[in-house]
Amino acid sequence: MYHTWMRYFTPSPVHHRLGLVCLGVGLQHGTLPTVGPRTLDHHVAIVISAGRGWFTAPDGRRCTVTAPALLWIVPGVPHHYGADPETGWDESFVDFTGPAAATYTELGYIEPARPLVPLADAGPARTAIGRIARAARRGNPLLEVETSAAVHELLVALRRARADTDADGDPVLQALARDAFLPLSVAEHAARHGMTPAELRTAVRRGAGCSPKDYLLGIRLGRAKELLVGTELPVAAVARRVGYDDPAYFSRLFTRRVGTAPVRFRDRQVRNVPGGWSTQVPDPDDPPLVSGCNG
Repeated sequence: MYHTWMRYFTPSPVHHRLGLVCLGVGLQHGTLPTVGPRTLDHHVAIVISAGRGWFTAPDGRRCTVTAPALLWIVPGVPHHYGADPETGWDESFVDFTGPAAATYTELGYIEPARPLVPLADAGPARTAIGRIARAARRGNPLLEVETSAAVHELLVALRRARADTDADGDPVLQALARDAFLPLSVAEHAARHGMTPAELRTAVRRGAGCSPKDYLLGIRLGRAKELLVGTELPVAAVARRVGYDDPAYFSRLFTRRVGTAPVRFRDRQVRNVPGGWSTQVPDPDDPPLVSGCNG
């Protein structure tokens, strides 16, 4: 069962000189029919905002699609995809073409080599597609110009929403930090973002300057230090809280990376904090001074 709305139209040659022209727009949800294998002569941006499914890359590799995500369909490249028959997915798409597409590709806004792109948030892209859908109403004398402008807006929104980079931070790093204490391998973390391990390594190295393994380890050890100093939890409980079922392994890893065993780290830090702990919220204009702390 699925629901669909779509409209296609043919801009005139003069409208093509706007750089980008919209050829069609659609909104669909449910268990949609499988698309392809097929090849098109224009671009399609497909935003998956809910649900999951699959996508077969040109090299034959089948990838899992988990919302929010973007599927790039580029001219002349075969594609094949479909929603999971159990969950379906919510999809909005825009077909477009024009000479400016080559420039957007050169700038990295369109990525032919990366047809499946995890998104941090599908909302802004869906808003842009909604503007295209409203402009595509029958009888609109400004249809071609309004939809062309919205395609430019859509490409910018999609670039901002990419899960590996963002104007205000790096959502992929934020998501890794949130999931750092789960018992997941790097490959499993990558799969949660619809990325290959190599793509995740590139994104994390770009944003944090280290490997995903070291990034996750840094977050785990940082939280372990907080728990050791700020609570009376046994070391084994601290280990479990930060994702390690084997407390002996955790202790060896902590000792190797921090330079001292967890128990000694706790003892040293607690002894070096004058006055013990307080539940009082400090005054930002007159913060408490703590001396003698290490690490």
